[in-house]
Amino acid sequence: MKKFEEKTIETSSIYDGKVISLRVDTVSLPDGNTSKRELIKHPGAVAIIPITKEGKIIFVEQYRKALEKSIIEIPAGKLEPGEAPEVTAVRELEEETGYTTNKLKKLGSFYTSPGFADELLHVYEADDIELLPERIAGDEDEFVELMELTLEEAEALVAEERIHDAKTMYALLHLRLKG
Repeated sequence: MKKFEEKTIETSSIYDGKVISLRVDTVSLPDGNTSKRELIKHPGAVAIIPITKEGKIIFVEQYRKALEKSIIEIPAGKLEPGEAPEVTAVRELEEETGYTTNKLKKLGSFYTSPGFADELLHVYEADDIELLPERIAGDEDEFVELMELTLEEAEALVAEERIHDAKTMYALLHLRLKG
């Protein structure tokens, strides 16, 4: 048995949606007791740091219903079944910003909320981007506004909590450390 491992005794599916699934597992704890775990299953996602030739970062501002407010983020989106993260990254870049790239640099990946969700987010940098001749239609229920900001302008928006999500702050930290 792995250290701290929790063995699943029973699984109950609560909801199967287009973005997430929710289930409740009854687990056996390392000390022999049992407990319930509410778990979100997610297909994974990507985030892209698009940088213009002028050195500005392209962000999207969009309304996030879970927060009941708009925030400014780097472009991102969920993986489609069987889709490689690099393919998703280029697709999301094109759909959300109207830019494309042939050169992605993977920075790493991280679990967004490991206490209750299995979402793994892959982060890429794209500093060789070009505007598409025609805008590609994105998700029909997604409304975004583009912003091009310097690193310093973006950091000021973190202080104002207009940039307020982990993936975007991770991206800004990467750019700051890269110097």
